[in-house]
Amino acid sequence: MLQGPNSSLDRDRPLIRIPFTSFAVLTVLLPLTGLIACLCTSILYHYQDATYTHCKVWNYLPSISSAISRVPERYIWRCCIGLHSAPRFLVSAAYFSFYRGRFSSRPPELLLSGLNLLCSLAENTGLLLLTYVSSTETYNVHKYGFAVFMGSSMLHMLITCRLWTVISRHYIHPEEKTSCVWKLRLFLSNVGCFLAAAYFFRRHNQYCEAGVYTLFALFEYLVVFSNMAFHMTAFWDFGSKEVIVATPPEDKRF
Repeated sequence: MLQGPNSSLDRDRPLIRIPFTSFAVLTVLLPLTGLIACLCTSILYHYQDATYTHCKVWNYLPSISSAISRVPERYIWRCCIGLHSAPRFLVSAAYFSFYRGRFSSRPPELLLSGLNLLCSLAENTGLLLLTYVSSTETYNVHKYGFAVFMGSSMLHMLITCRLWTVISRHYIHPEEKTSCVWKLRLFLSNVGCFLAAAYFFRRHNQYCEAGVYTLFALFEYLVVFSNMAFHMTAFWDFGSKEVIVATPPEDKRF
């Protein structure tokens, strides 16, 4: 029997159905691809401007702020971050729902889950701010956006590691244990790289030594890559889940 275009069978069929693993990979690939494209374009076409600093000493790599502040790098980066921001907000909500289910009878962890959600939202908002206001346009706004991004990012990773440590003690799924171990490793790597980047940045400004700003830029890249890899652990957390857009059943509409 043929079904009409508005049959119940058509209405009940999901409009979009994506495995969460694919969703997580695509979400992380957007900023990763954008950053690599910006760095390569900056080095190939704007090398002198991108590696210039006020010290006027030899420098071999552009900082991320410098690499995303020129044309067309600026538009590549903004496009990738803009496209990835909506899925990131969705993942933040998914994690909060996941934590509420796991910690419904544990008020301290439930409170941490709410704080973790706020940190995740602040991290994404800070990233949008430093992306759409470049350092060559309004430096102070860009600087505050970076501070919000880094502060909320590290706090988010710290709280996440705490929550997953609790989960790993009470649940025995191999994927969850793997996720917890990699979260801890990536968090420690992120903190270590950030401290190294801060040290070389301060040293460059104080002593203006050749090549020191290059070391700052290198560790800055590692901070961002470790942050992306940390978010990529959602691959294990929601491996059996799907992102679905569907029409609700008729009996739930009224």
